[in-house]
Amino acid sequence: MNQIQFIKSAVNTADKNIEATLKLLSEDCTIPFISRYRKDTTGNLDEVQIEDIAKLSKQYEEIVKRKDSVLKTILEQGQLSSELKAKIEKSFDLQEIEDLYLPFKKKKKTRADLAREKGLEPLAKIIMSQHADDVDSVASKYLNDIVANEEVALQGARDIIAEWINENIYVRKNLRRLFQRKASVTTKVVKKKAEEDDAQKFKQYFDWSEALSKAPSHRLLAMLRAENEGFIKLKIEIDSDEAIDFIEQNVLKGKNESAKQVQIAIKDSYKRLLEPAISNETLQEAKAKADAKAIDVFAQNLGQLLLAPPLGEKRILAIDPGFRSGCKIVCLDEKGDLLYNETIFPHAPQNDTTMAMKKIRSMVNAYAIEAISIGNGTASRETEFFIKKIAFDKPVQVFVVSEAGASVYSASKIARDEFPTYDVTVRGSVSIGRRLSDPLAELVKIDAKSIGVGQYQHDVDQTKLKEELDNTVVRCVNSVGININTASKSLLSYVSGIGEKMAENIVTYRSENGPFEDRKQLKKVPRLGEKAYQQAAAFIRIKDGKNPLDNSAVHPETYKIVEQMAKDLKISVKELIGNKEQISQIKLENYATAEVGILTLKDIVKELEKPGLDPRKAAKVFEFDPNVKTIKDLRSGMILPGIVNNITAFGCFVDVGVKESGLVHISQLKAGFVSDVNEVVKLHQHVQVKVVEVDEDRKRVQLTMIL
Repeated sequence: MNQIQFIKSAVNTADKNIEATLKLLSEDCTIPFISRYRKDTTGNLDEVQIEDIAKLSKQYEEIVKRKDSVLKTILEQGQLSSELKAKIEKSFDLQEIEDLYLPFKKKKKTRADLAREKGLEPLAKIIMSQHADDVDSVASKYLNDIVANEEVALQGARDIIAEWINENIYVRKNLRRLFQRKASVTTKVVKKKAEEDDAQKFKQYFDWSEALSKAPSHRLLAMLRAENEGFIKLKIEIDSDEAIDFIEQNVLKGKNESAKQVQIAIKDSYKRLLEPAISNETLQEAKAKADAKAIDVFAQNLGQLLLAPPLGEKRILAIDPGFRSGCKIVCLDEKGDLLYNETIFPHAPQNDTTMAMKKIRSMVNAYAIEAISIGNGTASRETEFFIKKIAFDKPVQVFVVSEAGASVYSASKIARDEFPTYDVTVRGSVSIGRRLSDPLAELVKIDAKSIGVGQYQHDVDQTKLKEELDNTVVRCVNSVGININTASKSLLSYVSGIGEKMAENIVTYRSENGPFEDRKQLKKVPRLGEKAYQQAAAFIRIKDGKNPLDNSAVHPETYKIVEQMAKDLKISVKELIGNKEQISQIKLENYATAEVGILTLKDIVKELEKPGLDPRKAAKVFEFDPNVKTIKDLRSGMILPGIVNNITAFGCFVDVGVKESGLVHISQLKAGFVSDVNEVVKLHQHVQVKVVEVDEDRKRVQLTMIL
């Protein structure tokens, strides 16, 4: 099986599309660039399909590398038969390759090894053939100084037979299938830990059992966390009688004394070798699937969060609310630069409300503030009510934004570099304000795991999590495009073809030479060569630049085509942009070439109609029920406005204006069956919910969207 065949077995696309995609990837083309600007070459594959091809290509290379290593090791041992070599070369199943390698794998000295050293392998072969009936008589021929009697000889022979059964590929493969179909996950509480406070959150798993194949990903991850923290013991098991019966059916040949010895070896092999190994394999496989589900949920949530509606370039007053320590205020200009900072104390214990109102009014007027952004942490609702009591001279929109991760940003090197003379409280307030104007630009500065929209993110494979989250950020940044003259180093580093070092060079060049006037100027940035320019140019935007196309998603490599379109219509490129009447007259087939096909031309025309269109929606003001401030105000049956602030595999959490977010279980999202929460709700969606149950002691709120 070659690389193309291996990939095609997992993705449904033509060989030529896979081949073209692999070629582009080998030429260091990025996935956003390939999916957006090489559609005609790849057959219109999207980013997800290209990512899958890239992952499968890497997987293929890893399998080939492992096979080479296995073949080399067995060859060095002088045991590589032509039959074994053919089996390994033919296989592209890593588990099967490891099974074939198992007998030759270096391991600690086993009971079978000790028996071989005593010269008992010939006896094991005689017994395994199951012809001899008087096994004691046969065993007596193998007694010596270290084999004292027949029972010692037979035990050694059984140890060797048990290892042979353990290494039998057919047995292992079918036992795996049995575990995959019929395994149960069972937990038992560790009694000495049961009374600890932290144990209560895992109470439902103190004595739990269910089919592993039906255990939802979040439940399995919760059980594994409980085990890791020492509160429970977890087992993966099947009916051992069924497993042993299967082995006996495939190994036993008769009912004589030799067969009885083999039967004893079978039971020993299963209990001591096969069950622990395959049970662990099955758990790891289930964990990998649960990880993949959790990572997918996190990535979807992150994508929705990054593409949350921006308010745009507005003057913003941002508030990080607090009681005793006061509310930290910052005023930001249209670019998000800090103009002024102040601390006010409108709440208890100071209750300096009158002075706080005067200061807010003064700042709003002095800095021409257009919107107010309030963090949703401690004292958020009280601060929102306080702000809405102020009579401003002109309308000012008030927003409540998530401040998850703001404290992580405020203490980071990025924040220190941006605001070296300000403390963490000011930096945190700036982040709250910038999240309103452009969530994407601000959130890329924070480690995605700190944003708080995941499900068991610290329990999953961290390498795979980082890879998927990085891919998500790259996808989001490049789907929007960035203003190169205002973008931070953090934002620039996610642009196709740029990276961290190049982003730093761009920012340095910009500070030394002033704003970029056209895309070609990118080539003057140190170390930014033709390849990086090709990959990056169309994902950056230059407003009011020399070339109007520089503020669009049209790639510079197709500018000449657009210029020809305008020339044929006898107008300028500037007059063509946004002119739907003139654009409708363009006959695409007249501009198709060997390099630029119809799919690319359709994208060009679409972009000319609405150049630089931001795919994100506009930010909307949201208001909580003014009568609900704490969990004590909630009553069953209440219908409340809320904001979805986290999505999991089992439902979504909704902020209704109290500290504790309420859970809408997947079964309560809408009438009828729901297979995927994201089919019904999105992160930060405004929803109506009904309160089902309130548990003040455990601080849990159950909600429903079926009103």
